[in-house]
Amino acid sequence: MLDVSMDRIVRDSNATTFDGWTGPATGSVKKRPVLALVVPCYNEEAALPETCRQLRELLSQLIKDGVIDAASTIVLVDDGSRDRTWELIEGANRIDGRIKGLKLSRNRGHQNALLAGLLTATGDVLISLDADLQDDLSAVERMLAAHARGADVVFGVRDRRDVDTPFKRQSARLFYKLMNGMGVETVADHADFRLMSRRSIEALRGFGEVNLFLRGIVPMLGFKTETVTYDRKARIAGETHYPLRRMVALAADGVLAFSTMPLQLIFYAGIIISMVAAGLACWALGVRLLTAESVPGWASVVIPMYFLGGLQMLALGIMGGYLARIYSETKQRPRFIIQQSV
Repeated sequence: MLDVSMDRIVRDSNATTFDGWTGPATGSVKKRPVLALVVPCYNEEAALPETCRQLRELLSQLIKDGVIDAASTIVLVDDGSRDRTWELIEGANRIDGRIKGLKLSRNRGHQNALLAGLLTATGDVLISLDADLQDDLSAVERMLAAHARGADVVFGVRDRRDVDTPFKRQSARLFYKLMNGMGVETVADHADFRLMSRRSIEALRGFGEVNLFLRGIVPMLGFKTETVTYDRKARIAGETHYPLRRMVALAADGVLAFSTMPLQLIFYAGIIISMVAAGLACWALGVRLLTAESVPGWASVVIPMYFLGGLQMLALGIMGGYLARIYSETKQRPRFIIQQSV
């Protein structure tokens, strides 16, 4: 069964070196880290067999090269899938005990499933990645090297996205520009492919937000960070589970959870539109006094009414978004419930 205790694992290891990790441990000599690969899965029946095969090979190679401890694991989190995902996870665990599984009681969304894996998995170092393996596994060893140099968080940054459609590439760039423009600290072209040390994971545990946006929370931790670039690959199987609708929802969660700028924009918009309405009123008065071509009262009433009506609807929508998130935060419902583990 998966050990869900949060105590740090400390294990002895055989002799070898890797960018500062040296064994066997004696005195103050550092030991090889215990790694946990955390993989959220939602309806990944088509991709999971190949995902497990590649992750097992990666783990074995890193252990063989002396980069990580032999106690390292792979943690697959089933986010309430409706296909055979959990059945495949159980089968993979029977074949290789290094593969652990968590089954959430229902679908909670990618961010909550990822958090469940991060807060439950044991290990000195955790690396999160998606089950479709569009994140290049060759970057994992470089992440571990950056961690050995002292980085508590290592961001995987997409250098090239040729496999994505032009629309997705442009919308992703717009997303990061929007987030940074709204004052949300994010790493451009970074999704959720990242390394986190045990210290940073314990710091993350102190964030109790129900409306999760890990891409904004992790940079707030304040520990030393590094970035590793990689080329994004095509999905190994299946279809994307992040359509435009979910991308827009994620962007809205990020903005409303980390920035009050939309509320400030309403204030400034109110000032601007009031000035425009005053100008239109002066124009309508001038037309009425100097010409005979205007319909009496039309311009001075209808145009400002449309402007102010649109502004009011926009303001109510933005305030409603904040109120909805305040409502969900005050209830403090569990962000995930683990139904079963292997």
